[in-house]
Amino acid sequence: MYFEVSDGKSHLAAGLPHTPWLAIVAPRPIGWISTLSKDGVANLAPFSFFNGISSSPPMLMFCPNSAHAEGGRKDSFVNARDTGEFVHNVVTEDLLHRMNDSSAPAPRAVDEFEVAGVTKAPSRIVKPARVAESPVNVECKVVKALELPSDEPGNMNTMIIGRVVAIHIRDDLIVDGRLDLALLRPLSRAGYLDYSGIRGLFELRRPTWPLGR
Repeated sequence: MYFEVSDGKSHLAAGLPHTPWLAIVAPRPIGWISTLSKDGVANLAPFSFFNGISSSPPMLMFCPNSAHAEGGRKDSFVNARDTGEFVHNVVTEDLLHRMNDSSAPAPRAVDEFEVAGVTKAPSRIVKPARVAESPVNVECKVVKALELPSDEPGNMNTMIIGRVVAIHIRDDLIVDGRLDLALLRPLSRAGYLDYSGIRGLFELRRPTWPLGR
C-alpha cells in the first residue's frame, strides 16, 4: 500500500477507516501530566505524544493536541505555559484505569486527581502536585510552549518542552543502581485504542463524561 499525506484524512482516500500513523510510531510512552492553573485548579491528563528528547540537560516533551471540550486550548497546555511548571507521572499497569479515567473530557473546573481517585503528593521544586500512586515522578520547568500547524479547523496542535529539575523514584525499584523496568511495569500506547505492557497488547476505550466505563 502507498498513499501520499496531504492532511489528517488522507488515509480515507486510501480505503483505510483509521489512520495507520498512530500505529507506525509505536509503542510510545504515556505522559501523565499534572499541572496547576494560575487560579490554583489542579489538572491531570494523559498524552500519548510524549517522549524524552535529550539527556544533558534531561528534557522531555508532551503534546496536548486538539481542542478542549469547552473550546480553546487544553488545560495542560494553558497551565504549563502560564505557570512554567508541570510533573510527569509514570503510568504503570496497575494505574491503567485511573489513567484512563483522567482522560475523560471533564469541564475545566474539575480536578482530575479526584476523578481518577489518585492522591496528591507535594513536589519538591515545582508547585503542581505529583500522583502519589505513581512510583516515578518527574518535576519539570517549561523551556518552550509551541503552537504547531493543524490540518483541521478548530483542532489545536501544541507542544510543551520541559527541563527536568527533580526525579522521584520508589526505593524498591532501584536494583543494582538501576531502575528495574520489569518491576516498574510501565504502560505504552500502541496506536488506535491499543496499549502494551509487560503482559502484551490490549485495547482500552476512552471514557465519556460524565464518567462511566
